Amino acid sequence: MRLVFLGTPEIAVPHLTALYEAGHDIALVVTGADKRRGRGGRTSPSPVKAAALDLGLPVSHIVDDVLDVGADLGVVVAFGRIVRPHVLAELSMVNVHFSLLPRWRGAAPVERAILSGDEVTGVDLMRVEEGLDTGDVYARAKVPIGPDTTADELRVALVAEGSRLLVECLATPVAEWIDAGRPQRGETIYAEKLTSSDLELDWSRSADENHRIVRVGGAWTTFRDTRLKIHSADLRAGRLVPISVQPEGKPAMPFDAWRNGARPGPDELFGDL
Repeated sequence: MRLVFLGTPEIAVPHLTALYEAGHDIALVVTGADKRRGRGGRTSPSPVKAAALDLGLPVSHIVDDVLDVGADLGVVVAFGRIVRPHVLAELSMVNVHFSLLPRWRGAAPVERAILSGDEVTGVDLMRVEEGLDTGDVYARAKVPIGPDTTADELRVALVAEGSRLLVECLATPVAEWIDAGRPQRGETIYAEKLTSSDLELDWSRSADENHRIVRVGGAWTTFRDTRLKIHSADLRAGRLVPISVQPEGKPAMPFDAWRNGARPGPDELFGDL
């Protein structure tokens, strides 16, 4: 099948690779523009662009270019940009979305599923429409969320299922299934992009709620008027006990090493651990 692929971050790379290895003719890869990364002001390509170039595939940063290569279908994975209606009118596209739609439409479905305490999520292969994640669903795979599953671990499982669904679905000619998707059913919930305030630990909440924030990644709290990141933690006897922390301006370290140095008082945070 002749395809165009639209994606940008690392999470999209395994899908591109899976389609390439399955023998599809990838006529064009469209991705985000090169960005300045690190010191020195030098630019570097997106992970998808780097992978595409390694595979010898043509790359563009312009979405409309997909209309000039005679593709049968467009595949979208974490592209991060809107595909305009005039493009969709000429080329059918499918999207790999990391939730069981219509629950968690939007930018942060993995993180929101964990924060809400969901015990299962999944991957939907869906039709790209003008609306936000509103299209019919062609294929679905469910993925459990364990009580200690981190967002990074969940993404690995979701990417594996998404890549499998893509290869299986696209093994059949597009005309046989592109108009046979299933409408989304159920309550629509949006997965808003996370902000720093979403990741701040609130010690008036339950230990389980704070543990979910830690599992998402980027959790932080304040100790003596400075920010303290909590990279990992356990639930012990109904309490959240950090494992790895990072004081402001310093590298990550074991919690016990930080505590021995900080020596929190009995009335301070972590003073009774």
